[in-house]
Amino acid sequence: MIGKNVLTDFSARASEPVIGSFTFVHPLAAVIGNVILGDNIMVSPGASIRGDEGQPLYVGSDSNVQDGVVIHALETELDGKPVEKNLVEVDGKKYAVYVGNRVSLAHQVQVHGPAVIRDDTFVGMKSLVFKSYVGSNCVIEPGVLLMGVTVADGRYVPAGSVVKTQEQADALPVITDDYPMKEMNKGVLHVNKALARGYLAAGS
Repeated sequence: MIGKNVLTDFSARASEPVIGSFTFVHPLAAVIGNVILGDNIMVSPGASIRGDEGQPLYVGSDSNVQDGVVIHALETELDGKPVEKNLVEVDGKKYAVYVGNRVSLAHQVQVHGPAVIRDDTFVGMKSLVFKSYVGSNCVIEPGVLLMGVTVADGRYVPAGSVVKTQEQADALPVITDDYPMKEMNKGVLHVNKALARGYLAAGS
């Protein structure tokens, strides 16, 4: 389903999603309201990208939003005025959620704004990113909870970690050449980009 959001006291405008070239939204996914999707994105069955409370929600080109992923955010407007604490700024523009280019959001990931995930980062299955900033070239292994922290570029977060203080985030390990998941995102990106184009060509 692709459709507009409804008018409320925290959303004064009904917005239609903006969807880039060669981006495939599966019929069993939901993309609603003030959502901007770049090019070559695969949005898989059961995913929900709902820009009807916090908005806008942005996903950059060549990224993927896998099965059961939820992207949503706290309200960014109330009675016509911005709720600044729930907005993030990237490259001079404000968002409720910003997901960069070539980012993989694996099965059942939740990204709840205010949140930023920068380019070339992999977020593993069943992880939660909330009120957090994740840098570029990171790996969030499966089952991670990030809340209220900034993760520097090129770090990984071990599976099952709960990271709720900046001290914990600053102590996260740096990705080195011998890190087993260092190249994982490249394969995931390749597969999902090909799937998006294949499903579009098949008229699904």
